[in-house]
Order: sequence, then structure tokens, then C-alpha cells
Amino acid sequence: MSSEWAGFLGALTGAVAALGGIILTDQLKSFRQARIDRPRKKLLKEMLEKGLKWRSLSTLSNVSGLDENEAKRLLVEIGARGSETDPSLWGLISRNPLPEHDPKEL
Repeated sequence: MSSEWAGFLGALTGAVAALGGIILTDQLKSFRQARIDRPRKKLLKEMLEKGLKWRSLSTLSNVSGLDENEAKRLLVEIGARGSETDPSLWGLISRNPLPEHDPKEL
């Protein structure tokens, strides 16, 4: 094998190994985040399924130990939405479907 081919194969092997390392690191980070998010999602969903149809974002984030942006991210992932009339309230879409029309148009 010529030295050019050996150099090319060495560079190719290094590039593939670096790319594989990046992908593996990203997958592990995603797996860890999903493992952390799972119990928080369960708690948020339980809070919204039982009792009150709407809960304040501050209560949801406080009980779950999240900041408000992270709480919003997980709320959307579990199928929740914000209130149309009060941005501080959140509820499950299954319990609070969107209205057929805009209440302001009546």
C-alpha cells in the first residue's frame, strides 16, 4: 500500500471515529435528559389530570422543581396548553380543548 493511501485511510478512520464519538455523546446526553424528564412529566400530568382543570405555571414549576421555561417545554410534550385568556394558566388539551371560535369575535 502506498503512503498516500495509508495517510488517506488514517485520516478517514480518524474522521469516522470523531463523528462516532460526537454522535454517541449526543445520544447519551439525550438518554440522560429523558431519564430526568420522565418523573417530572409524570408529576406534571398527574397534577393536570386530577382536580383542577387549570393550574398556574408557577405552581407547576415549583412542585416539579423546574424553571418556567423547562416546565413549559415538558408541559407541551405531555399534551398541555396555555390558557387563551390567562397566560399564567396551563391545562391538558384533553381536558381543555381549543374553542371552535375566538371568544373575542362574538
